[in-house]
Amino acid sequence: MTEIIKNKKLHLHYLDGLRGLAALYVLFVHIEPSMGEELPFCLNIFQLMMRYGRISVVVFIVLSGYGLMLSVVRSQSNYISGGFIGYIKRRAWRILPAYYATLILCIILAIGIRLVENFTSFQWAYIPVFQPFSPYFSFSDLVYHLLLINNINSDISGSINPPLWTVATEWQLYFFFPLLLLPIWRRFGLLTVVISACLIGLIPLYLLNGLFESASPWFLGVFAIGMTAAEIGFSQKPKLITFRNLLPWDQLAIVFTVVAFLTEWRRLGLHIWISEYLFGMATACLFIYCTQLVIDGKKLPRILQVFEHPLAIALGTFSYSLYLTHGPVLALVSRFLLSLHIPPTKYAVALYVLGVAASLIFAYLFYLVFERPFMSSFLKRRKVKDVVI
Repeated sequence: MTEIIKNKKLHLHYLDGLRGLAALYVLFVHIEPSMGEELPFCLNIFQLMMRYGRISVVVFIVLSGYGLMLSVVRSQSNYISGGFIGYIKRRAWRILPAYYATLILCIILAIGIRLVENFTSFQWAYIPVFQPFSPYFSFSDLVYHLLLINNINSDISGSINPPLWTVATEWQLYFFFPLLLLPIWRRFGLLTVVISACLIGLIPLYLLNGLFESASPWFLGVFAIGMTAAEIGFSQKPKLITFRNLLPWDQLAIVFTVVAFLTEWRRLGLHIWISEYLFGMATACLFIYCTQLVIDGKKLPRILQVFEHPLAIALGTFSYSLYLTHGPVLALVSRFLLSLHIPPTKYAVALYVLGVAASLIFAYLFYLVFERPFMSSFLKRRKVKDVVI
């Protein structure tokens, strides 16, 4: 274990595969195949399965906490390399170029749509269904997005490109990590930082009248749960080693997942943070379990090997670009198919096929231009074609 921790090139491929599959699931969630007409039973069932998009967001937040804490746990000092300024520069260099490139593309697309509407009979919003992109946004909406505070209320977060609200939330969590969570962790330990993060994340909801609820402030606790998984998985502290080896992490992941789905059941009327904390704990347990197997040189169980499939890992390579850009691409494909006036079932199938294909192709090209040049040298060496081959 000590040699693994000191190995600076350690890479857990299952994390890439999970990230890629989570982004792909979000893509499917944002496809709206029905315009009010009745679809075949199989399509209805599939659509019902695509209603858990926020689980993917929880996975992303746990992944973020896990990845950032991993570098701290494996360091000798328990501090972030390069200090706070260096850390923020690295995070900004990794996240912001692709984010702002997406905003610019959305602005260009919106201008083009509005011009077409002014000079032709075409109307973008003639069908009142959710689309993961809207050309009808105000200057203030744009300013909030530029400042990465577009998650402060639902009206703003739902404008332009709705999935972008999670980028704002994650960007804000990047500041909480070194300024609040790490100091608490170093001073009081793992349990205290998790409890503190969960309580602080719930304060706006219960003590401030739901202030900033659209930003999901309880994700601070989910982020801390990801931090917990990293320390339990790699710590050399005797108590944590015992804890790591004692518990059945695979079984705990299953239990937390089942309970999370039960609490998510709308008839119970429970707030969504409850199920999302449980999904976060399930994800953390999964990470600890899989990491133990990887370190021990064992294979993942067959059902989990999908996370290490070359295609899943390849998808994870450009998953951030896919997450950023799929909304406008899906909206354009939808409008194109609507113009063909094809039957509802054919429209639904075509939207799934063409929408997914176009989103993947565009996201990969976007990744090559706007994301890959800003990645670390280690990540940049990982090419999609090499992973697949």
